[in-house]
Amino acid sequence: MVKRGRIVAFFLLVLLIFSTMGATVSDIANRIKLGLDLQGGFEILYEVKPAKEGDVINEKVLHSTVQALEKRINVLGVSEPIIQIEGKNRIRVQLAGVKDQNKAREILSTEAQLSFRDVNDKLLMDGTDLAQGGAKQSFDQNGKPNVALKLKSAEKFKNVTQQVLNMGAPNNLLVIWLDYEQGKDSFQKESAKQEPKYLSAASVNQVFNTNEVTITGNFTVKEAQELANLLNAGALPVQLDEMYSTSVGAQFGDKALDKMITAGFIGVGLVFLFMIFYYRLPGIIAVITLSIYIYLILLIFDWMNGVLTLPGIAALLLGVGMAVDANIITYERIRDELKSGKSVVSAYRSGNRRSLSTIFDANLTTILAAGVLFVYGTSSVKGFATMLIVSILASFVTAVYGTRLFLGLWVNSRALNKRPSFFRVKPSEIQDLSKDAGNKEIPTKFDRIDFVKYSKVFFTFSIVVTILGILSLAIFKLNLGIDFASGTRVEIPANEAISAQEVKQELKQLHLEPKDVVIAGNNNDTGIARFIGVLSKDEIGELKTHFKEKYGNEPNVSTVSPTVGRELARNALIAVLIASVGIIIYVSVRFELYMALAAVIALLHDAFFMISFFSFSRLEVDLTFIAAVLTIIGYSINDTIVTFDRMREHMKTDKVKTREDLVYIVNRSLRETFTRSVNTVLTVIFTVIALIFFGSEAILNFSIALLVGLLLGVYSSLFIAAQLWLVWKAKSLGKPRKVVEEETLEP
Repeated sequence: MVKRGRIVAFFLLVLLIFSTMGATVSDIANRIKLGLDLQGGFEILYEVKPAKEGDVINEKVLHSTVQALEKRINVLGVSEPIIQIEGKNRIRVQLAGVKDQNKAREILSTEAQLSFRDVNDKLLMDGTDLAQGGAKQSFDQNGKPNVALKLKSAEKFKNVTQQVLNMGAPNNLLVIWLDYEQGKDSFQKESAKQEPKYLSAASVNQVFNTNEVTITGNFTVKEAQELANLLNAGALPVQLDEMYSTSVGAQFGDKALDKMITAGFIGVGLVFLFMIFYYRLPGIIAVITLSIYIYLILLIFDWMNGVLTLPGIAALLLGVGMAVDANIITYERIRDELKSGKSVVSAYRSGNRRSLSTIFDANLTTILAAGVLFVYGTSSVKGFATMLIVSILASFVTAVYGTRLFLGLWVNSRALNKRPSFFRVKPSEIQDLSKDAGNKEIPTKFDRIDFVKYSKVFFTFSIVVTILGILSLAIFKLNLGIDFASGTRVEIPANEAISAQEVKQELKQLHLEPKDVVIAGNNNDTGIARFIGVLSKDEIGELKTHFKEKYGNEPNVSTVSPTVGRELARNALIAVLIASVGIIIYVSVRFELYMALAAVIALLHDAFFMISFFSFSRLEVDLTFIAAVLTIIGYSINDTIVTFDRMREHMKTDKVKTREDLVYIVNRSLRETFTRSVNTVLTVIFTVIALIFFGSEAILNFSIALLVGLLLGVYSSLFIAAQLWLVWKAKSLGKPRKVVEEETLEP
C-alpha cells in the first residue's frame, strides 16, 4: 500500500527549502566580498626591515606597522582591506576595489616623515614634533588650500625660527620636506630610495613663539586633505621592501566575473541534465541536493566573511562535480543491490550502508590534499583550498544525508516497490542471487573486458610516456611563470587584436625591454610581457598609465622577487610530498599497505604526466598549476578508493589462495565499479570544460591542468593502481605448494 503522506511531505519539504533559498540567496550573494581578481585591486607582500641600524623587527614592531598601514589605507577610503602578518618579518596587504592603484601603492610605501630644515639641509624639526592628529586641511586668506599643523612645543619652534633668522637673508629659509630618511641629517639619493618631496619654503623674518604652522603650496583640496591624513597616520616605524605584488584592473575583474558566472551556469546545467537523464528519479533528487549544496556553500562563505576569488569560484564549480560523486556512488550501489534481486527498500538501505565508507574515505583523502594546499599556498591558492574544503564538507552533508532524506521519503512510501525502472534498472537485469549470493557476480555490461590481461601493455605505455616526459623536461624544461622564476609579468588587455611587435614598441617608449611577449585571448586582444627583473613602483605606475591611455584598459602587473620564487618552488614540492605521505598512512590504516603504495604511485604517476604535458605543450606553470596538481592528487585517490573499497569487500567474502583468485577479484571489482568511475569523472569534466571554454583566461592553464589530470586519474585508477596491487599481493601469497600424489599399492 502506497503511503501518500510521505510523497506529500517530500513536495512540501522541497517547496519550503526552495522558497527559503529563493528569498535569501540574492542578499547572501550580494554580501559576499569579491577578491581583487574579480573587482580589481592589488596585493603586495612586504619584507619588513629596520628603519635604521640597531632596530629589531619583532612582533610588537610588526603590529605597529600594521596599524600604521591601516591608517594609511583609511586615507584611500578602501573598504575592508586585508592586512596579514606572515612569518617573522613579512606583511601581506590586499586592497580590492581600489580605484587609483598607483596612488594607493605610493601612500602605502611612503615614509610620511615630515622634516623642517635650513638651506644647508640641517635637520631642525621632524614629524615627531607634530601633535597627535595635529594636521588638517585648511585655506589661506586667498582661499587657496593649505595644511595647518599643530606642534607639540611652541618653545621648540621659537628656537628653530631664531636659529634660521640668525642665518640672515637670503639664507633665512625654513624648508619643509616630506620623506627624508629617518635618523639622517641629509637625504641619501640612491636609486633604491624614495625621492623626498619638497612641500614649501618660508622666509623667517621674525621669531615665532607659537605651536601653529601652515604649509602652503600648489595644493588642490584633495591633495591637501591627503597630506594632512597621511601626516596624522604617522611615519612607518620600519622600511618596507616589496617581495611580491599583483594588480588587476577593474575592467578585467568585471569581465572575469561575468565569464565565470556564465561558465558556472553552463557547467552546473550540464551536470544537472546528465544526472536526470542517466539516473532518472535519483537524478532528480541529486539535482535538488546539489542546488541546496550550492546555496549552502554561499551561506557558509557569507558566515565565514570569506573573500571569493577566481580560483575560489573554480573550486565551487569543481565542488559541484565532486559533490555529485557521492550521489553516483550511492545510486550505483543501489542499482547493484536491485540487480541482485533485492526489493527496492532493501536495496536502498543496503546501498546506502555499503556506499558510506567509500564516500567517507574518498572525501577525507581529498580534504587531506586540500589542507596541505591551504597550509603551503599563498593567498589566492588558500582561497581555492578553503572553498574546496568547505565544498567537500558541504557535499558530504547534502549528498549523503540530503539524498537519504529525500530519496528515503519516496522509497519508504512504497510507491517504487515494483518500479526498479525508476532507478534505471531493467527487469531483464534483475537476477535471483539468493543462493550462494556471496560467491556469484552481479552481471555488468563489462563482463567481457579482462582488465588484468593487458596490464603489461598499460605498464609499458606508462613507462614509455614517463621516459618521454623525462626527456621533455631535460630538453625543454618547464615554462615557469614568474611565481617560480621571479621577475615581472604584465598582462595588457586591449579592445581589439594586437601584435607582439606592437606591444614591444609601446614598452620601448617606456624604456622597458621584456624577456618575451606573447599574444593571448580569444581574439588575440591580450598581450603578455615578461621581464627578468622586478619593475620598480614608479615603472609600474608609468606602465599602467600609458597602456590605460593607449588601450582603455588598465594592465595587470605581477612581480615576484627571487627569494619568494625559490620559497614557492620549495613549498610546492613539500606540499606534494606531505600529501603523498599522508595518503600512504591513511590508506594503510583504512585498507592495507600494498593498496596505499599502489594508490600513491598512481597519483604520482598522474602528477608527473601533468608536468610532462605542460613541458611538452609549453603552457606556463604558475601557482594555480600546483593547486591543480594537488587537487588531482586528492581526486585520483578518491577514484582509486572506490575500486579498492570493492576489492576489500570481495577479499572478505572470497577465499584467496592463488594469483588467479586475485585476478578474479580485481577484474570483478573493476567491472562493478567501471560505470561509477567513468560517471564520477564525467560530471567533473563537464564543469572543467565549461571553465576552459567559457571561464576567465586567467585560470585557463589551471583548467587545462585539471582536465588532463582528471583523465589521467581515471586511467591510473583502472589500469595502474589495481594492477600494481595485484602484482605485489600475488607475491605475498608465496609459491603454491606442490601436491604429490601417493602411489597406491595393490595387494
